Amino acid sequence: MEDALRELSLVSLGGRELADVLTEIAAIAARVIPGAEAVSTTLVRDEAGFTAAHCGAMALEADELQYAEGSGPCLDAGRGGVVLRIDDTHVEERWPAYIARVRTTAVRSSLSVPLPYQGTSIGALNAYSTEVAAFASPDSLAAGLGAAEMIAVAVANADAHARLADDARNMRIAMESRAVIEQAKGVLMAQQQIDAEQAFEVLRQASQRYNRKLRDIAAGIVDGVVRRA
Repeated sequence: MEDALRELSLVSLGGRELADVLTEIAAIAARVIPGAEAVSTTLVRDEAGFTAAHCGAMALEADELQYAEGSGPCLDAGRGGVVLRIDDTHVEERWPAYIARVRTTAVRSSLSVPLPYQGTSIGALNAYSTEVAAFASPDSLAAGLGAAEMIAVAVANADAHARLADDARNMRIAMESRAVIEQAKGVLMAQQQIDAEQAFEVLRQASQRYNRKLRDIAAGIVDGVVRRA
């Protein structure tokens, strides 16, 4: 078990697409979770689930059956933050609509472990097997919990990176807007022999009059000067 957790801890998160990281973790989880033949990661957004990564077609098929029915262990684990295990789909009575459909597949047992994130759950790690009670061992749950934690860290890392990128982009836009407004003020000051405060007031009034952003008004003035040059 320590070897499994060590392998998961060595997954590189930096500078990679989230889908690639989750696919690698799914492949590792399929190897290290005792009983697992196929593994997937379900992410839940606005109560709806989707498979962000999977290793093995059986996992994707079982996930999609649950999404189609709107219920199942992967969705309930992701929504409720609880571990859910099916030891035998042929006798399972929970999620009747899903179970009726999954019995037509090779899936006989499954394990769904929630993904912890900032005090809530954002989805689930799902392991599937063609064998009955494949995940009854405590080692299966321990490995599943370890993989779920790594997935949650990967998602948190991706979210943080996205926020930083948004902040940087917003700062760049703000700086560009400020620069073009200052240029437009300079043009108005030269053309109309007014000071900086008066030039800004001209821009502000034009923005209100034409119902356009101040930056767009300023850009139009600067572009006009460039075209005439």
